[in-house]
Amino acid sequence: MKYLKYYISPFTILVALFVMIQGKYFPTYFLLGFSLFIILGDYFVKEGDFEKKYSYPFLLNLPMYLNLPLLTLFIFFAIFSISPNSQFISTSIINLDIFIELDRIRQSYTLIDMFAIVFLSGLIIGISGTVPGHELVHRTKSKLDMFFGNWLLAYSWDCTFAVEHVYGHHKNVATVIDPATGKRGENIYKFILKAMYTEHRDAWIIELSRLKLNKIARFSFKNRMLIGYLRSIAITLCGYLIGGLSGVISFLVIAFVAKSLLELINFTEHYGLVRVPGEPVMPRHSWNSNASLSSIYLFNVTRHSSHHEKSHLKYWELKTYKDAPKMPQGYLTMIYIGLLTPFLFHRMMAKKLLEWDQTYANQEELKLAKKQNAMSGVPLLLNAP
Repeated sequence: MKYLKYYISPFTILVALFVMIQGKYFPTYFLLGFSLFIILGDYFVKEGDFEKKYSYPFLLNLPMYLNLPLLTLFIFFAIFSISPNSQFISTSIINLDIFIELDRIRQSYTLIDMFAIVFLSGLIIGISGTVPGHELVHRTKSKLDMFFGNWLLAYSWDCTFAVEHVYGHHKNVATVIDPATGKRGENIYKFILKAMYTEHRDAWIIELSRLKLNKIARFSFKNRMLIGYLRSIAITLCGYLIGGLSGVISFLVIAFVAKSLLELINFTEHYGLVRVPGEPVMPRHSWNSNASLSSIYLFNVTRHSSHHEKSHLKYWELKTYKDAPKMPQGYLTMIYIGLLTPFLFHRMMAKKLLEWDQTYANQEELKLAKKQNAMSGVPLLLNAP
């Protein structure tokens, strides 16, 4: 069972695909049901503050590898489902009878179903693509893991992640120069757009510096940014083969939703935490959670303090720190709250931030925290001593 639980990610893709092909209303039902499953699961089911020992690492890597072909199948069907036109796929890739049946399913979808498919696809990419991709691109010495990790990230058009996150975010976390650390009271939607741009800019700065240091031409197949673009372009071209221009637009919208959800995760992981630049990154500089469903679906990224302390650790090796800062709810639940009710997110986190100031912050960090409190616009923080 301790191995099997991590297969919930590829299993969810299969279930989502099966439900979607049932036709009218089913994509909407699944999105609502899956969201409720996550929120209730996070609330009622908690995992213990202990680590299990595993003897078969391949069985723990396998679900992440399985996600790539399953995610490809799911996203291609999603593109087909929301694209009014079907190009090359209709006559050259699949059997005509199968195409007719798939077209019948597509025609049955309502407008609400279409929106549900877009959001669900972004959510599936985020959970089953970006998160395992995040895990794998930290394993820089493994060509196999880097291959799967970079391709999983390509579905959100996020070639920057394997560069800026690994070599920038981990160095600058909880400081004002880290684009993935949200400030207290910061508008969540503005943060998403700002983080997308700044991370992309910083990734290019990091990569160009590496190329210059190693005397490698900017325009070469050793430029990780350019290769990352090519991966995402390849998927986008598949979108064109499936649905023409509408297929391309459909995939780009889905990728944007997926990338936005990643930035929401980033926002959640370090929201409002502060650190003096140059000072060591400590367990207090990340929010953690012991909500079981979020932990399983997100491959233990909820043990975030341990991840930042030793980023080379595999997800099953991450430690739980009883005394580390804890979120009021699970990561995935907080993402829903932040996306749908930002004011409630800020209100819930304000209490946690004041607790952090009193319990964890050193004197220099307390000064930084007070400055952010004064500019936060959050009543509880504004009135803090």
